Amino acid sequence: MKKRITKAIFPVAGLGTRFLPATKSVPKEIMTLVDRPLIQYAIDEARAAGIKEFIFVTSRGKGALEDYFDHSPQLESELRKKGKDDLLDILKTTNMDSGAIAYIRQHKALGLGHAVWCARRLVGNEPFAVILPDDVIAADKPCLQQMVEAFEDNPTNMVAAMEVPEDKAHAYGVLDVKETKGNVVSVGGMVEKPAPGEAPSNLAVIGRYLLTPQIMKNLDQMKKGKGGEVQLTDAIAEEINAGRDVLGYRFNGQRFDCGSKAGFLQATVSFGLSRDDLRGELMEYLQDIVGGSRAAAE
Repeated sequence: MKKRITKAIFPVAGLGTRFLPATKSVPKEIMTLVDRPLIQYAIDEARAAGIKEFIFVTSRGKGALEDYFDHSPQLESELRKKGKDDLLDILKTTNMDSGAIAYIRQHKALGLGHAVWCARRLVGNEPFAVILPDDVIAADKPCLQQMVEAFEDNPTNMVAAMEVPEDKAHAYGVLDVKETKGNVVSVGGMVEKPAPGEAPSNLAVIGRYLLTPQIMKNLDQMKKGKGGEVQLTDAIAEEINAGRDVLGYRFNGQRFDCGSKAGFLQATVSFGLSRDDLRGELMEYLQDIVGGSRAAAE
């Protein structure tokens, strides 16, 4: 009997130094993209894919992130008294049921692979998802849902993949593609952040993974890779070396790198333009900016 994926790991222990000084007191994951924090986009995507258990790998200073998912009785009461049912419904989407969410500390920043490994006891002997909140994906059908549906026919390790310009490949884990069948590609190898000109393809891994329990066993070895960190990509590549299948999934949608300032701004504009209540005013402003009639003060 095939096991369904109901658990997801959210590695959120990073310091968010690229967004200082904002992240001095505010975890990057709750910085708002239009009117929702980054982490809410990840949670909504996970829920749409059937995830029931949410595992956050955190670090010191992430208390605001934990508070975000807690109930707020006073605020809910005030909204209820004022008849603001629409806002109350929005607020309820941020609440987590008791037992649905767990927090694990990553005490040392030893890499993404180590962060995932920290959740091994909560995952147990089950397949699981990994979602990196920095990667926000706009899609008619959420990316992880697309992958879970593909996983049901191909229950093996699967990574989300997208084409990137050749001169950008050095910033990603890159797939060596053996065979392509529709949106699914068979992977012959994975290279983490290849040197310029040495990427096996332009198909890069982005922050969505569906993984088998064997990955945790591979991570038990704690082998340090690129940058002196424990790389999740290396643990997945070990499956290929062992003769087990690893697949890439070309998702339908647009990915925004919200781990960078430029990517965050691009996502803000794109998501703002997708909103009926914001599109008109925002478009008018952008047209004025492009026309040179306005500019922000330096």
